[in-house]
Amino acid sequence: MKILHIVPSYKPAYVYGGPIESVARLCEGLAAQGHDVDVFTTTANGKTELDIAPGSTVDVDGVNVTYFKRITKDPTHVSPALWKHLFYHVKEYDVVHIHSWWNILVMVAAKICLLKGAKTIIAPRGMLSGYIFNSGNSKAKKLMHKFFGRSILSKSFFHATSEAEYKECISLIDNWKGFMLPNILSLPELKIADKNNDVFTVIFMSRIHPKKGIEILLKAIANLNFAVKLKIAGSGEDEYITKLKQLAGDFNIADKIEWLGWQNREQKFKELMNADLFALISYNENFANVVIESLHAGTATIVSEHVALSDFVEKNDLGWVTTLDVDNVTAKLTDAYHDQAKRDRIAKDGSYIIAKYFSADKLISDYFNIYTSI
Repeated sequence: MKILHIVPSYKPAYVYGGPIESVARLCEGLAAQGHDVDVFTTTANGKTELDIAPGSTVDVDGVNVTYFKRITKDPTHVSPALWKHLFYHVKEYDVVHIHSWWNILVMVAAKICLLKGAKTIIAPRGMLSGYIFNSGNSKAKKLMHKFFGRSILSKSFFHATSEAEYKECISLIDNWKGFMLPNILSLPELKIADKNNDVFTVIFMSRIHPKKGIEILLKAIANLNFAVKLKIAGSGEDEYITKLKQLAGDFNIADKIEWLGWQNREQKFKELMNADLFALISYNENFANVVIESLHAGTATIVSEHVALSDFVEKNDLGWVTTLDVDNVTAKLTDAYHDQAKRDRIAKDGSYIIAKYFSADKLISDYFNIYTSI
């Protein structure tokens, strides 16, 4: 089967976080099973561009990736070169899988695919949630959806990566056809080490962004009546990080926080494994790869009910699920601190449970079966 993936950014643009890895892992897995997999993307790398010649096709871990020049930066990623190439070559593919929404690049690309009669799948990656719909330029989003977005989506198949996103999609457009399959992650073999922290250590590891609920976490940490250290790992806008540091000072917890910055793959799993608890109190989270990564590393999680994987965490008793209320977060952090037995069980069984539900080989086959049916 010949499969095309279209995504605004691709490896090695790791600045964009989890979706970069999950899309790449899907493409690599399909290619490893013998399928002809191409990726059309841009040279986007945050505020800069990747050091790759625009228009060049590169073998990236077995996947043919063509990086096109973009003429606008985040979040629009306008690339006439990609659209032109797509127009002339899209009919060569059995199926086209487009990732993301609300940026000009993918919306126009999807329209081209439909005009040319290509079988088109759109993975909104959480971009159609109520939170996203009503945040930022919400008026512009609603107008875009009304006048052309809805039409494009309804003529495509949707790909949801969680049950929560699946429900969002089917409630948005009547009779919209689609499927749910989770992200595929590349999880290293790990020998789970004992946690020998002097004080109870909580780690946040994700993009540092207002939707991640970090302010709520800081307030809850300030309310705790036991010794605690909070590690914050990830990158974000300097202005926002400065605001968070000032807030920590206002709460008198600056000395309890360690700012780790962006972590590479090896550092990431080491930090996750060494922490006593991983925390993600997001206002909205479509999947959250790092929840899976934390559990694979043997570290229990505390997540808000707005993290799509919260149902998985609760069903399998792999941590604690909270509301966005500071008192509730404080109470659940306290429960996690006192429940050493539960944290020890998760350290022992977490990676086994993750392997059971998120086996890469099984999921790759599931994706192929979906492509075949479409």
